[in-house]
Amino acid sequence: MREAARRTVRDARLPSGLPLRPTRRAWQFDALVALVLGIATVYYGIDNADVVVVREIAPGVVHVVPRPSGPGGLAFMVTLAVIASGALALRRRYPLAVLCVVTAATLATPQSVGRLTFYAFVIAVYSAAVYSPYRVATLAALPVSVTLVGTSGNSVAPIVPNQYIALLILVPMAVAAVGLRTWKLRTDEGRTRLLALEREQAEALRRAVEHERARIARELHDVVTHNVSVMIIQAGAARKIMNTSPEQAGEALLAVEAGGRAAMTELRHVMGLLTMGSVGEGTDGDADLADSAAELAPQPGLDQLETLVGRVRDTGLPVDLTVTGPPRPLPPGLELAAYRVVQEALTNTVKHASGATAAVTVEYGPQRLRVEVTDTGGHPGAGVAAGNGRGLIGLRERLAVYDGTLNTGRRLTGGYRVEALIPLETP
Repeated sequence: MREAARRTVRDARLPSGLPLRPTRRAWQFDALVALVLGIATVYYGIDNADVVVVREIAPGVVHVVPRPSGPGGLAFMVTLAVIASGALALRRRYPLAVLCVVTAATLATPQSVGRLTFYAFVIAVYSAAVYSPYRVATLAALPVSVTLVGTSGNSVAPIVPNQYIALLILVPMAVAAVGLRTWKLRTDEGRTRLLALEREQAEALRRAVEHERARIARELHDVVTHNVSVMIIQAGAARKIMNTSPEQAGEALLAVEAGGRAAMTELRHVMGLLTMGSVGEGTDGDADLADSAAELAPQPGLDQLETLVGRVRDTGLPVDLTVTGPPRPLPPGLELAAYRVVQEALTNTVKHASGATAAVTVEYGPQRLRVEVTDTGGHPGAGVAAGNGRGLIGLRERLAVYDGTLNTGRRLTGGYRVEALIPLETP
């Protein structure tokens, strides 16, 4: 029992929610209420300072209600009115303290001028019930305050005049009507906000779809540009040596075929992101090119750089591949981004730096992955149009997903340099 009482006292000191922080408009409203009520009650106290209340409580028996008189009595009543009304300015921020202050002022008010602080007491009770975060303490204080004030009156000078009783019925009805209207307005506002949120979600979904389409477009760009560029170079070389070196021309055509197959394989994978179940449902010609269209090949990673470099070497571009640091497993998306950096850089070298030599460096550091592709410079290949920079833009967007950066530019010694730096988690 003692432990339960101790727990109750402890819970009474703990707030059940955050204290209310009134807005500036709420402060102004409460200050106005305190000022108006204060003026009205002070006027009431001055007006009734010298009035003597006499009531016949039995035949031939009268009761004179004591009331403060003289300057001291008037100052006492004005002080009570100012304290009770002025405390209401803080009724939202400190509702329980205001209730205690107004209750004390109400109990100290002479019975003959109970209206001096009664209305302030009603507002204080309401404020404590609505705004106090100390629910346990409030539920204990409210009945105590109401009981003390209710039992301290008398029937000689009723607190509420008879002509105002109708107001006590009509005012709560009006307040309830206003509350219902406010609730309806807030419900409508909530419904409007919900509709706006649904529209925002639909717009976010549309943007996500557009972003996904852009990503797939970049995938298609990477796949088609690299492999088709290699095929163009090989086909051009085969055409030039077709009559003089049929064997070398045949090897070049085999390289074209291999590049076409690689392009189709990666193209099917990218399209499989859109329709996972539609692969293998095409024509017989598609099945001949697919070799195994039932399953999608995995996305290329850094372990396939040697194959990529080999295909580029077949075009006649010498490429050196250097890997430093101990390789370790990386997220598939990160490996794909690094692979695309090498692929795009070598594709640009094949198209725009014919006759050059290239070098690929992959460095596994403790905190980052560094991928660099350089070339010694050359002349643009025949029939190659100027690029629009979309490939490099796509690479930057890919790397940004992993907080990576892409640095590109011409080298002081000639040629071009592409460097990607991708942060890695510490192993």
